Amino acid sequence: MKRSTVLRLSAVAGVAAVGGAIALGLPQENASAATNVASGFASANGGTTGGAGGAVVRATTGTQIHAALCNRAAADTPITIEVQGTINHGNTTKVSGPSCNTAAGLIELKGISNVTIVGAGSGATFDQLGIHIRDSRNIVIQNVTVKNVKKSGSPLSNGGDAISMESTVRNVWVDHVTLEASGGESEGFDGLFDMKDDTQYVTLSYSILRNSGRGGLVGSSETDTGNSFITYHHNKYENIDSRTPLLRGGIAHMFNNHYLKLNESGINSRAGAKAKVENNYFEDSKDVLGTFYTSAAGSWQVAGNVLDNVTWSAPGSENKPAGPNLTSTTSVTVPYAATLDSASCVPAIVAATAGAGTGLKVSDGKCSVTANPTTAPTAVPTSSPTKAPTSAPTASPTKAPTSAPAATPTSAPTAAPTGTNLSLAAGADGSSKASGTSYGNVRDGKTGTFWSPNGATGEVSIKFSAATKVSKINVREAAGSSIGAYQVINGATGAVLKSGTGGGTISIPATSLTKLTFKITSSTGTPKIAELETYAS
Repeated sequence: MKRSTVLRLSAVAGVAAVGGAIALGLPQENASAATNVASGFASANGGTTGGAGGAVVRATTGTQIHAALCNRAAADTPITIEVQGTINHGNTTKVSGPSCNTAAGLIELKGISNVTIVGAGSGATFDQLGIHIRDSRNIVIQNVTVKNVKKSGSPLSNGGDAISMESTVRNVWVDHVTLEASGGESEGFDGLFDMKDDTQYVTLSYSILRNSGRGGLVGSSETDTGNSFITYHHNKYENIDSRTPLLRGGIAHMFNNHYLKLNESGINSRAGAKAKVENNYFEDSKDVLGTFYTSAAGSWQVAGNVLDNVTWSAPGSENKPAGPNLTSTTSVTVPYAATLDSASCVPAIVAATAGAGTGLKVSDGKCSVTANPTTAPTAVPTSSPTKAPTSAPTASPTKAPTSAPAATPTSAPTAAPTGTNLSLAAGADGSSKASGTSYGNVRDGKTGTFWSPNGATGEVSIKFSAATKVSKINVREAAGSSIGAYQVINGATGAVLKSGTGGGTISIPATSLTKLTFKITSSTGTPKIAELETYAS
């Protein structure tokens, strides 16, 4: 292959070119799309490179995706398919050929290998149309959204699964995708990310799974235990009832994931499964880890996880929650090196990197965002590229509060803070929170989310993993907020560092602390804090 062709494929596909780390047998964790190497278990067993080294084609319909597969010389001829626009039932039909086995009503990847499907630009959308992988290997799916796939009602697709794998599947890397439903089984949906019947060496990374009754399973029954070697990292599971995932047998590694609003149960290790669960952030959730709905127990190894407002059920014959005091019940070894972010910064890192349309940005393993030098293919037409941030993004500056500042010198606004917003790499808690709000919202780098106390007063805190010097804070209020009097408190000692009224930038005596608390002692309406930023200077 000519060098120019290799460069073209690297720039377009976001996967490894021949001669990369995978080809040399040197899998690297946290490399992901930034270095064109599949991470986690997908880096083992010979690696996962998808269609690297093959032709690159553009598709705007499901029929064109199938045609691209069928037009190859053989079922294992490498190909990268750049997908643009919305793929649905109306533009997806069966195509026949010697190198494919497709079907109408879903994207069928059956009996094939060496394929990349990557969304162009901000990513393609598979609307009510699932992706099914069967009897295949070395598949990469990247930068796409799959939503509202149904198994009952109309239209039907893929048994209600957004992405599913079954029957001797090997080496699949699903990266920077968004998988979502609009309810549970009663609304016609099934799993977002399912594996069964001998599926192995799979990684799901930098993805969003949300608004579903079922996140996904590994193994369709207590006897389907031959599925194994699955990695889940830097994903966000949000508003999921259960199965994040459900494991039946095998080994799985979950690290640096943000689990938010798991309504019934989370990681369900059963039927002899072993789960390595490290440096994840569990928030506003119930029974986030354990063996549930069966007497066939699984096991887990735990380390470095944060539990933020997690509740636990009482144990029973078919209900064995791992908490409230997480303790390892097994030991799991993985065949790759993993540099893990601290759990406290996981919500901010995942918010900045996960899902389709995020530019394939990744973490550097040190709680900062790394720009991806090999981004997704550009949609047509294109706009001039911009330089991605090299660290976890902070909220965009907003105007000062419109309410007049208090006359007291202690609350007069100070110069805007400079430097790194330390809250992005920290945790959060508080005294109470109104329905629909979260403590974590004050340090997620987004002004569109916020925390409110459950009443007119309350407190929210930024928690640091080690003593950290803070001399300024910036209280960014959401629209309609009303903060009256406040105190800034050293949360470890109770010392009041500042008193005043309103929000905005507040200087405090430079203090080394592990917890900073912003306490609202009065208000004329509902306080709404979008960001509680902390700075060294």
